[in-house]
Amino acid sequence: MLQLQKVVLTHFKNYDIQSFDFTANLIGICGKNGVGKTNLIDSIYYACFTKSYFTTSDNLNIGFNKDGFRLAASFLVAQQTNKVVCILKPNSKKEFFLNDVPYTKLSHHIGLLPCVMIAPDDIEIINGGSEERRKLIDTVISQLDKTYLQQLIAYNKIMQQRNSLLKSSKEKGKLDTALLDILDEQMILPAHYIFEKRTEYCKTLVETGFNFYGDIAQSHDNINITYESQLAALPMSDLLKNNREKDFILSRTGAGIHKDDLQLLSEGQAFKSIASQGQKKSLLFALKLAEYEIIKNAKGFSPILLLDDVFEKLDENRMNNLLAHVCKRNDGQVFITDTHKERLEKSFAQLGIAYQIVELSATV
Repeated sequence: MLQLQKVVLTHFKNYDIQSFDFTANLIGICGKNGVGKTNLIDSIYYACFTKSYFTTSDNLNIGFNKDGFRLAASFLVAQQTNKVVCILKPNSKKEFFLNDVPYTKLSHHIGLLPCVMIAPDDIEIINGGSEERRKLIDTVISQLDKTYLQQLIAYNKIMQQRNSLLKSSKEKGKLDTALLDILDEQMILPAHYIFEKRTEYCKTLVETGFNFYGDIAQSHDNINITYESQLAALPMSDLLKNNREKDFILSRTGAGIHKDDLQLLSEGQAFKSIASQGQKKSLLFALKLAEYEIIKNAKGFSPILLLDDVFEKLDENRMNNLLAHVCKRNDGQVFITDTHKERLEKSFAQLGIAYQIVELSATV
Protein backbone atom coordinates (compact mmCIF):
# COMPACT_ATOMS: atom_id res chain seq x y z
CA MET A 1 0.00 0.00 0.00
CA LEU A 2 1.20 3.51 -0.89
CA GLN A 3 -0.02 6.49 1.14
CA LEU A 4 1.16 10.08 1.40
CA GLN A 5 1.10 11.15 5.04
CA LYS A 6 2.62 14.62 5.09
CA VAL A 7 3.89 17.42 2.85
CA VAL A 8 5.90 20.42 4.04
CA LEU A 9 6.40 23.25 1.53
CA THR A 10 8.85 26.10 1.94
CA HIS A 11 8.78 28.84 -0.73
CA PHE A 12 7.28 26.38 -3.23
CA LYS A 13 5.24 28.39 -5.74
CA ASN A 14 2.64 30.44 -3.77
CA TYR A 15 3.39 28.71 -0.45
CA ASP A 16 5.59 30.50 2.07
CA ILE A 17 5.89 27.87 4.79
CA GLN A 18 3.01 25.41 5.00
CA SER A 19 2.52 21.88 6.31
CA PHE A 20 -0.25 19.42 5.37
CA ASP A 21 -1.13 16.14 7.09
CA PHE A 22 -3.22 13.60 5.20
CA THR A 23 -5.22 11.09 7.19
CA ALA A 24 -7.51 9.44 4.63
CA ASN A 25 -7.38 7.71 1.28
CA LEU A 26 -9.88 10.12 -0.26
CA ILE A 27 -8.85 13.77 0.07
CA GLY A 28 -10.64 16.80 -1.33
CA ILE A 29 -8.68 20.05 -1.68
CA CYS A 30 -10.98 23.04 -2.00
CA GLY A 31 -10.80 26.82 -2.16
CA LYS A 32 -11.22 29.72 -4.54
CA ASN A 33 -9.18 30.03 -7.70
CA GLY A 34 -5.62 31.17 -7.08
CA VAL A 35 -5.22 29.90 -3.50
CA GLY A 36 -2.88 27.05 -4.41
CA LYS A 37 -4.99 23.91 -4.98
CA THR A 38 -3.15 22.92 -8.15
CA ASN A 39 0.20 23.89 -6.63
CA LEU A 40 -0.43 21.54 -3.71
CA ILE A 41 -1.12 18.47 -5.83
CA ASP A 42 1.75 19.45 -8.13
CA SER A 43 4.03 19.28 -5.08
CA ILE A 44 2.84 15.68 -4.58
CA TYR A 45 3.58 14.88 -8.21
CA TYR A 46 6.98 16.54 -7.79
CA ALA A 47 7.83 14.30 -4.85
CA CYS A 48 7.01 11.26 -7.00
CA PHE A 49 8.68 12.34 -10.26
CA THR A 50 11.39 14.85 -9.17
CA LYS A 51 9.75 17.49 -11.37
CA SER A 52 6.60 19.53 -11.86
CA TYR A 53 3.72 18.25 -13.96
CA PHE A 54 3.02 21.71 -15.33
CA THR A 55 6.37 23.35 -16.10
CA THR A 56 9.77 22.23 -17.35
CA SER A 57 11.55 25.16 -15.68
CA ASP A 58 12.37 24.49 -12.04
CA ASN A 59 12.89 28.19 -11.37
CA LEU A 60 9.15 28.71 -11.95
CA ASN A 61 8.49 26.55 -8.88
CA ILE A 62 10.36 28.98 -6.62
CA GLY A 63 8.17 31.45 -4.73
CA PHE A 64 8.20 35.06 -5.92
CA ASN A 65 11.29 36.93 -4.68
CA LYS A 66 12.46 33.82 -2.81
CA ASP A 67 15.91 32.22 -2.82
CA GLY A 68 14.93 28.69 -3.80
CA PHE A 69 12.46 26.19 -2.37
CA ARG A 70 12.35 23.10 -0.16
CA LEU A 71 9.83 20.31 -0.51
CA ALA A 72 9.54 17.46 1.99
CA ALA A 73 7.08 14.57 1.84
CA SER A 74 6.56 11.42 3.91
CA PHE A 75 5.11 8.32 2.25
CA LEU A 76 4.09 5.01 3.75
CA VAL A 77 5.14 2.20 1.39
CA ALA A 78 4.49 -1.39 2.48
CA GLN A 79 4.40 -0.27 6.13
CA GLN A 80 7.77 1.50 5.76
CA THR A 81 8.13 5.28 5.94
CA ASN A 82 9.94 6.89 3.03
CA LYS A 83 10.95 10.53 3.39
CA VAL A 84 11.55 12.53 0.22
CA VAL A 85 13.25 15.93 0.30
CA CYS A 86 14.01 18.25 -2.60
CA ILE A 87 16.09 21.42 -2.26
CA LEU A 88 16.51 23.87 -5.11
CA LYS A 89 18.46 27.10 -5.11
CA PRO A 90 18.78 29.44 -8.10
CA ASN A 91 21.66 28.57 -10.45
CA SER A 92 22.47 25.48 -8.37
CA LYS A 93 22.06 21.79 -9.05
CA LYS A 94 18.84 20.37 -7.65
CA GLU A 95 19.32 18.13 -4.60
CA PHE A 96 16.95 15.20 -4.12
CA PHE A 97 17.07 12.86 -1.11
CA LEU A 98 15.39 9.60 -0.13
CA ASN A 99 15.61 8.91 3.60
CA ASP A 100 18.45 11.45 3.86
CA VAL A 101 20.50 9.73 1.12
CA PRO A 102 21.09 11.91 -1.98
CA TYR A 103 20.35 10.54 -5.44
CA THR A 104 23.25 10.50 -7.89
CA LYS A 105 20.71 10.36 -10.73
CA LEU A 106 17.16 11.67 -10.43
CA SER A 107 15.95 8.94 -12.80
CA HIS A 108 16.64 6.36 -10.06
CA HIS A 109 13.66 7.75 -8.11
CA ILE A 110 11.12 7.22 -10.90
CA GLY A 111 8.75 4.33 -10.18
CA LEU A 112 9.42 4.12 -6.45
CA LEU A 113 6.32 6.20 -5.66
CA PRO A 114 4.00 5.61 -8.63
CA CYS A 115 1.53 8.37 -9.39
CA VAL A 116 -1.06 9.29 -12.03
CA MET A 117 -2.19 12.86 -12.66
CA ILE A 118 -5.27 14.08 -14.55
CA ALA A 119 -5.34 17.83 -15.23
CA PRO A 120 -7.42 20.11 -17.50
CA ASP A 121 -4.73 20.54 -20.17
CA ASP A 122 -4.49 16.76 -20.55
CA ILE A 123 -7.30 17.03 -23.11
CA GLU A 124 -4.41 17.72 -25.51
CA ILE A 125 -3.73 13.97 -25.34
CA ILE A 126 -6.91 13.69 -27.42
CA ASN A 127 -6.85 16.97 -29.37
CA GLY A 128 -3.12 17.61 -29.72
CA GLY A 129 -0.18 16.16 -31.59
CA SER A 130 1.63 12.86 -31.16
CA GLU A 131 4.08 14.22 -28.56
CA GLU A 132 1.36 14.31 -25.88
CA ARG A 133 0.36 10.70 -26.52
CA ARG A 134 3.99 9.51 -26.49
CA LYS A 135 4.42 11.29 -23.16
CA LEU A 136 1.40 9.38 -21.80
CA ILE A 137 2.96 6.08 -22.86
CA ASP A 138 6.47 6.94 -21.64
CA THR A 139 5.28 8.16 -18.23
CA VAL A 140 3.69 4.80 -17.47
CA ILE A 141 6.39 2.47 -18.79
CA SER A 142 9.14 4.51 -17.12
CA GLN A 143 7.52 3.86 -13.73
CA LEU A 144 7.52 0.11 -14.39
CA ASP A 145 10.78 -0.49 -16.28
CA LYS A 146 14.05 1.14 -15.21
CA THR A 147 15.79 -0.07 -18.37
CA TYR A 148 13.12 1.58 -20.54
CA LEU A 149 13.69 4.94 -18.87
CA GLN A 150 17.46 4.69 -19.31
CA GLN A 151 17.10 3.66 -22.96
CA LEU A 152 14.69 6.55 -23.56
CA ILE A 153 17.14 9.02 -21.99
CA ALA A 154 19.96 7.55 -24.09
CA TYR A 155 17.94 7.69 -27.32
CA ASN A 156 16.94 11.34 -26.80
CA LYS A 157 20.52 12.34 -25.95
CA ILE A 158 21.95 10.65 -29.04
CA MET A 159 19.23 12.17 -31.22
CA GLN A 160 20.11 15.64 -29.92
CA GLN A 161 23.75 14.97 -30.80
CA ARG A 162 22.71 13.71 -34.24
CA ASN A 163 20.56 16.79 -34.87
CA SER A 164 23.43 19.07 -33.81
CA LEU A 165 25.74 17.25 -36.22
CA LEU A 166 23.21 17.56 -39.06
CA LYS A 167 22.80 21.27 -38.37
CA SER A 168 26.54 22.00 -38.25
CA SER A 169 27.11 19.85 -41.37
CA LYS A 170 24.41 21.79 -43.22
CA GLU A 171 26.11 25.07 -42.28
CA LYS A 172 29.47 23.74 -43.51
CA GLY A 173 27.93 22.24 -46.63
CA LYS A 174 29.49 18.83 -45.97
CA LEU A 175 28.21 15.86 -43.97
CA ASP A 176 30.55 14.10 -41.54
CA THR A 177 29.40 10.58 -42.51
CA ALA A 178 31.88 8.79 -40.24
CA LEU A 179 30.54 10.48 -37.09
CA LEU A 180 26.96 10.10 -38.31
CA ASP A 181 27.52 6.37 -38.78
CA ILE A 182 28.61 6.11 -35.15
CA LEU A 183 25.58 8.01 -33.86
CA ASP A 184 23.22 5.98 -36.05
CA GLU A 185 24.67 2.76 -34.67
CA GLN A 186 24.21 4.02 -31.09
CA MET A 187 20.52 4.80 -31.73
CA ILE A 188 19.58 1.32 -32.94
CA LEU A 189 19.58 -0.64 -29.67
CA PRO A 190 17.57 1.86 -27.57
CA ALA A 191 15.14 2.45 -30.45
CA HIS A 192 14.26 -1.23 -30.76
CA TYR A 193 14.01 -1.74 -27.00
CA ILE A 194 11.62 1.22 -26.73
CA PHE A 195 9.59 0.01 -29.72
CA GLU A 196 9.17 -3.48 -28.27
CA LYS A 197 8.12 -2.20 -24.85
CA ARG A 198 5.68 0.33 -26.33
CA THR A 199 4.15 -2.37 -28.52
CA GLU A 200 3.67 -4.63 -25.50
CA TYR A 201 2.33 -1.86 -23.26
CA CYS A 202 -0.03 -0.31 -25.83
CA LYS A 203 -1.78 -3.63 -26.36
CA THR A 204 -2.75 -3.67 -22.68
CA LEU A 205 -3.49 0.08 -22.67
CA VAL A 206 -5.90 -0.26 -25.57
CA GLU A 207 -7.76 -3.21 -24.08
CA THR A 208 -8.00 -1.68 -20.61
CA GLY A 209 -8.81 1.83 -21.87
CA PHE A 210 -11.56 0.50 -24.12
CA ASN A 211 -13.26 -1.15 -21.16
CA PHE A 212 -12.98 1.96 -19.00
CA TYR A 213 -14.45 4.12 -21.75
CA GLY A 214 -17.51 1.89 -21.80
CA ASP A 215 -17.85 2.20 -18.01
CA ILE A 216 -17.52 6.00 -17.96
CA ALA A 217 -19.49 6.89 -21.12
CA GLN A 218 -21.91 3.92 -20.91
CA SER A 219 -21.14 3.33 -24.61
CA HIS A 220 -18.17 2.21 -26.71
CA ASP A 221 -18.94 4.59 -29.65
CA ASN A 222 -17.04 2.33 -32.10
CA ILE A 223 -13.67 3.64 -30.92
CA ASN A 224 -10.50 2.15 -32.36
CA ILE A 225 -7.07 2.79 -30.77
CA THR A 226 -3.86 1.62 -32.45
CA TYR A 227 -0.15 2.09 -31.77
CA GLU A 228 1.69 3.33 -34.85
CA SER A 229 5.45 3.23 -35.32
CA GLN A 230 7.76 3.44 -38.32
CA LEU A 231 9.70 0.56 -36.76
CA ALA A 232 6.75 -1.75 -37.43
CA ALA A 233 7.67 -1.59 -41.12
CA LEU A 234 11.47 -1.19 -41.09
CA PRO A 235 14.31 -1.64 -38.59
CA MET A 236 15.87 1.54 -37.20
CA SER A 237 19.06 1.09 -39.23
CA ASP A 238 17.12 1.14 -42.52
CA LEU A 239 15.00 4.10 -41.43
CA LEU A 240 18.09 6.17 -40.68
CA LYS A 241 19.82 5.12 -43.88
CA ASN A 242 16.78 5.81 -46.08
CA ASN A 243 16.20 9.25 -44.53
CA ARG A 244 19.84 10.41 -44.37
CA GLU A 245 19.70 12.74 -47.36
CA LYS A 246 16.42 14.29 -46.22
CA ASP A 247 17.75 14.62 -42.65
CA PHE A 248 20.78 16.52 -43.96
CA ILE A 249 18.55 18.94 -45.89
CA LEU A 250 16.19 19.54 -42.93
CA SER A 251 18.94 19.40 -40.25
CA ARG A 252 16.96 17.03 -38.04
CA THR A 253 16.22 13.34 -37.58
CA GLY A 254 12.98 12.58 -39.39
CA ALA A 255 12.50 8.91 -38.63
CA GLY A 256 12.51 6.83 -35.46
CA ILE A 257 10.55 6.08 -32.31
CA HIS A 258 10.25 9.82 -31.60
CA LYS A 259 7.59 9.81 -34.35
CA ASP A 260 5.45 7.09 -32.74
CA ASP A 261 1.79 7.83 -32.11
CA LEU A 262 -1.38 6.42 -30.60
CA GLN A 263 -4.02 6.76 -33.32
CA LEU A 264 -7.53 7.43 -32.03
CA LEU A 265 -10.36 6.68 -34.48
CA SER A 266 -14.16 6.51 -34.38
CA GLU A 267 -16.16 5.21 -37.31
CA GLY A 268 -12.93 5.21 -39.30
CA GLN A 269 -12.36 8.95 -38.80
CA ALA A 270 -10.07 10.91 -36.46
CA PHE A 271 -11.78 10.77 -33.05
CA LYS A 272 -10.90 14.39 -32.20
CA SER A 273 -12.64 15.61 -35.36
CA ILE A 274 -16.05 14.03 -34.77
CA ALA A 275 -16.30 13.36 -31.02
CA SER A 276 -18.29 15.55 -28.62
CA GLN A 277 -16.58 17.22 -25.67
CA GLY A 278 -18.12 14.62 -23.37
CA GLN A 279 -16.77 11.78 -25.50
CA LYS A 280 -13.30 13.33 -25.59
CA LYS A 281 -13.22 13.78 -21.83
CA SER A 282 -14.49 10.23 -21.33
CA LEU A 283 -11.70 8.83 -23.52
CA LEU A 284 -9.09 10.94 -21.72
CA PHE A 285 -10.21 9.62 -18.33
CA ALA A 286 -10.40 6.08 -19.72
CA LEU A 287 -6.77 6.22 -20.91
CA LYS A 288 -5.63 7.67 -17.59
CA LEU A 289 -7.54 5.04 -15.61
CA ALA A 290 -5.99 2.38 -17.81
CA GLU A 291 -2.60 3.84 -16.88
CA TYR A 292 -3.64 3.63 -13.22
CA GLU A 293 -4.80 0.01 -13.57
CA ILE A 294 -1.68 -1.14 -15.42
CA ILE A 295 0.61 0.36 -12.76
CA LYS A 296 -1.47 -1.18 -9.96
CA ASN A 297 -1.33 -4.64 -11.52
CA ALA A 298 2.42 -4.41 -12.15
CA LYS A 299 3.34 -3.00 -8.72
CA GLY A 300 0.89 -4.96 -6.64
CA PHE A 301 -0.53 -1.79 -5.07
CA SER A 302 -2.42 1.27 -6.29
CA PRO A 303 -0.54 4.40 -7.37
CA ILE A 304 -1.50 7.79 -5.96
CA LEU A 305 -4.14 9.44 -8.15
CA LEU A 306 -4.20 13.23 -8.51
CA LEU A 307 -7.34 14.77 -10.05
CA ASP A 308 -7.12 18.50 -10.72
CA ASP A 309 -10.37 20.36 -11.42
CA VAL A 310 -12.13 17.29 -12.81
CA PHE A 311 -15.63 18.26 -11.67
CA GLU A 312 -15.68 21.00 -14.29
CA LYS A 313 -14.80 18.51 -17.01
CA LEU A 314 -17.32 15.69 -16.55
CA ASP A 315 -21.07 15.61 -16.02
CA GLU A 316 -22.37 14.22 -12.73
CA ASN A 317 -23.08 10.73 -14.06
CA ARG A 318 -19.62 10.33 -15.61
CA MET A 319 -18.05 11.79 -12.47
CA ASN A 320 -19.84 9.32 -10.22
CA ASN A 321 -18.74 6.43 -12.43
CA LEU A 322 -15.14 7.64 -12.23
CA LEU A 323 -15.14 8.13 -8.45
CA ALA A 324 -16.83 4.79 -7.85
CA HIS A 325 -14.00 3.03 -9.63
CA VAL A 326 -11.01 4.84 -8.16
CA CYS A 327 -12.36 5.23 -4.64
CA LYS A 328 -14.59 2.23 -3.94
CA ARG A 329 -13.01 -0.55 -6.00
CA ASN A 330 -9.41 0.34 -5.15
CA ASP A 331 -7.41 0.98 -1.99
CA GLY A 332 -5.31 3.76 -3.50
CA GLN A 333 -5.07 7.33 -2.24
CA VAL A 334 -6.91 9.93 -4.29
CA PHE A 335 -6.53 13.73 -4.19
CA ILE A 336 -9.21 15.86 -5.88
CA THR A 337 -9.24 19.66 -6.21
CA ASP A 338 -12.40 21.71 -6.61
CA THR A 339 -13.61 25.25 -6.01
CA HIS A 340 -16.78 24.05 -4.25
CA LYS A 341 -16.48 22.36 -0.88
CA GLU A 342 -20.16 21.38 -0.93
CA ARG A 343 -19.78 19.58 -4.26
CA LEU A 344 -16.85 17.57 -2.93
CA GLU A 345 -18.70 16.63 0.26
CA LYS A 346 -21.84 15.63 -1.66
CA SER A 347 -19.91 13.39 -4.06
CA PHE A 348 -17.82 11.86 -1.29
CA ALA A 349 -20.83 11.21 0.93
CA GLN A 350 -22.48 9.22 -1.88
CA LEU A 351 -19.48 6.89 -1.95
CA GLY A 352 -19.96 5.95 1.69
CA ILE A 353 -16.25 5.90 2.57
CA ALA A 354 -14.08 7.99 4.91
CA TYR A 355 -12.69 11.20 3.47
CA GLN A 356 -10.77 14.34 4.41
CA ILE A 357 -11.35 17.91 3.24
CA VAL A 358 -8.42 20.33 3.06
CA GLU A 359 -9.76 23.87 2.74
CA LEU A 360 -7.32 26.48 1.45
CA SER A 361 -7.64 30.22 1.81
CA ALA A 362 -5.98 33.26 0.28
CA THR A 363 -3.79 33.60 3.37
CA VAL A 364 -1.76 30.51 2.42
